[in-house]
Amino acid sequence: MAWLAAGEGYEIALVEGRVAARSVGGRGAGRQLRTLPKALKDHPEVDRLRRLAAWLDRHAAACVAQVDAWMVSSLPVPTALIARVWPDEAWQRALRDLAVVGADPEEAGFLRDATPSGELRVVNLDGETVRLSPRTVTLPHPVLLPDLEDVREFAAELGIVQQVEQIHRATWHKPAGLAETATEVRDYAGGVFPTRFGLAARATGLGYRVSGGYATCKVRDTGRGRAVEAAVWIGEPYYEDETSTGALNWHDEDGRAVRLAEVGPVAWSEGMRMAAALYAGRKIEEGGDA
Repeated sequence: MAWLAAGEGYEIALVEGRVAARSVGGRGAGRQLRTLPKALKDHPEVDRLRRLAAWLDRHAAACVAQVDAWMVSSLPVPTALIARVWPDEAWQRALRDLAVVGADPEEAGFLRDATPSGELRVVNLDGETVRLSPRTVTLPHPVLLPDLEDVREFAAELGIVQQVEQIHRATWHKPAGLAETATEVRDYAGGVFPTRFGLAARATGLGYRVSGGYATCKVRDTGRGRAVEAAVWIGEPYYEDETSTGALNWHDEDGRAVRLAEVGPVAWSEGMRMAAALYAGRKIEEGGDA
């Protein structure tokens, strides 16, 4: 970003997300200062840049959230849309190096670039840079990727770093032999928290929605083709004494319980991921299990 005049003898700019200043005269001319001079703290241009920095942070977070939603939903994303947003640095950081799959399941690779014409450049799983121009692509959830461990090893060789957690996202596979009528999982039930407020705060801090007595996450279930909501009981909303995590279950868009046998692979993995993340913050008694 260009340096802007701010008061006598100083210029300011956004540097790595914060307002920085430099002198324009004297022996230190052109050198960035370690801290913002007191004379500039209330300057209108400084305030304007601070507000811009806050907006950029919100925009970057929104881009990451949207790309994460595309990945979790397993819905096709128009290639033209990716090309349109690519010049925006926040979108580009969120999308770069994600695994994408084109019209042909064999058209898979890590996204490296997008051209204005809608052409994607990806590094395929053979290590070759290829060009793809399908009408849509998917950003597959890792539980749907075959040979995930091999993909992870290959990504490590390429030095892949993803801003949106995809290939290194924790995954859970639904076990075989579930009771046909079962509707809940208790693997992560019983995690004790000193207060319900603390458990709810953990849920929202992890990006989950708190509604009534539940922490929830909505997922487009690839098994049912509809959105389902995973929910973990966290305690009555106005109860602020000690509480504990309850069972995990799934509901359809009409609020009906979904039998475990009918929960799709992505919905299962994301629900278990939420339950495990909440349980990980539980109170550990001295000498108890970690």
